[in-house]
Amino acid sequence: MRYNKLHNKYIYADILSAIIVWVLFIVFRKAINDISLINNIEFFVVKPKYYLTFLFFPFVALFVHYISGFYIKIDKQSKLTIILSTFLSSVLIATIVFFLFMIDDIKVSNSYYYVSLTTLFLIFFSTTLFSRLIVFNDIAKRYRSKTWSINTIIIGTGANATRIAEVLSKNSERNILKGFVSVDNLSTQLPKEQILGGFNQIESIIENQEVEEAIIALDNPDELKLFGYINTLYKYNIEIRFTPRLYEILTGSARIGSAGMQPLVSLTEVHMASWQIATKRIFDIVLSSIMLVLLFPVFVYFAIAIKLDSKGPIHYKQERIGRYGKPFFILKFRSMYVDSENGTPKLSSTDDERITRIGRMLRKFRIDELPQFWNILKGEMSIVGPRPERKFYINQIIEQAPYYCLLYKIRPGLTSWGPIKIGYSDTIEKMVERLNYDIIYMEDMSLFNDLRILILTIEILFKGKGI
Repeated sequence: MRYNKLHNKYIYADILSAIIVWVLFIVFRKAINDISLINNIEFFVVKPKYYLTFLFFPFVALFVHYISGFYIKIDKQSKLTIILSTFLSSVLIATIVFFLFMIDDIKVSNSYYYVSLTTLFLIFFSTTLFSRLIVFNDIAKRYRSKTWSINTIIIGTGANATRIAEVLSKNSERNILKGFVSVDNLSTQLPKEQILGGFNQIESIIENQEVEEAIIALDNPDELKLFGYINTLYKYNIEIRFTPRLYEILTGSARIGSAGMQPLVSLTEVHMASWQIATKRIFDIVLSSIMLVLLFPVFVYFAIAIKLDSKGPIHYKQERIGRYGKPFFILKFRSMYVDSENGTPKLSSTDDERITRIGRMLRKFRIDELPQFWNILKGEMSIVGPRPERKFYINQIIEQAPYYCLLYKIRPGLTSWGPIKIGYSDTIEKMVERLNYDIIYMEDMSLFNDLRILILTIEILFKGKGI
């Protein structure tokens, strides 16, 4: 709720700024172009063209602000990042708008091109920055007065947990420690009133305390137990951090975060620039929309082919685990006979007798996955991302690779390094191997890597090898 209010404050400020900027720029243009009319009532008459641009300009401004990544990690903005983001957005918006809508009707002089463009930039930058800093200062004031706060719990009751609590109280204006969560019934020196309960009560604790951040601070964490706690916390869509070991510090995973000078590893923060995250989502929406339209005749053809080939529905819905560990129903063309599993999940292979005749062709070229563009459009998946698995198999993977839950911080996808390198995963061992490639992808996410994966995927599909 707090994040939504914060997010909306900046959006409303940006919309208002865009409206003010456009009004001021229209006045400026008329003052320059129609200087003889300044004292005439005709000066205040606005051409029909301006009405259209007046409606369009705020939309352009918001779109550019979004792809700049400003709205992605809005609760982590500093004054410096606000200034830099506003400057870059202003340059881009002023240039786009000026050359698209204004340059064709300017007849004054060549120098006017530069004066008008510079004026638009300066008006936009100063107005937008001013409104954003007002919002920023208001938010900072709310945090200082504790009107707003990030409700935080610490998992653990030992010396490490106590140290984190002290650091939070001294260095963080935003965090309010709601209490500690005990694990393994270990003895502690903490007062009983500070302990909210055991980890087996975590759901009610998060709900009752309105928790937004959990810090795992165990003294001697067992890796299997550590990831077990993480796996449980992910589904609540809260910030998850833990105190780093030497490995995380040396590999650069540890970051100085909301706990002041105490480095913490964030398990929910995506290692991708904000503008790339925004662009990736826009790309998903645009491409999936285009593909759903262009492939409609293909969908109709295979729908008929599937119906004629075997009894049963055209599409097949199956529950998978997606972002934040939440289940969703993935959509596929049916490629197996109805009731092939009889209630018991079973991995498929290339010579699986449960696959229908048309299903073999669908799987060979991965045509059965095409309906998932609908999942992508809905935001449940991305074009590029780890393939989502069923809970039944995730539980088995976790026994060998407890870090599987790390994938929950990004959207699953149609394709990634894992499927390209491993292909069909018809054993748990292959799933674990594929997971390791997906972890590598997640730690090195970029638009460039997404493009490489897409090119390799298309090459594989045209060869009919599937992935």
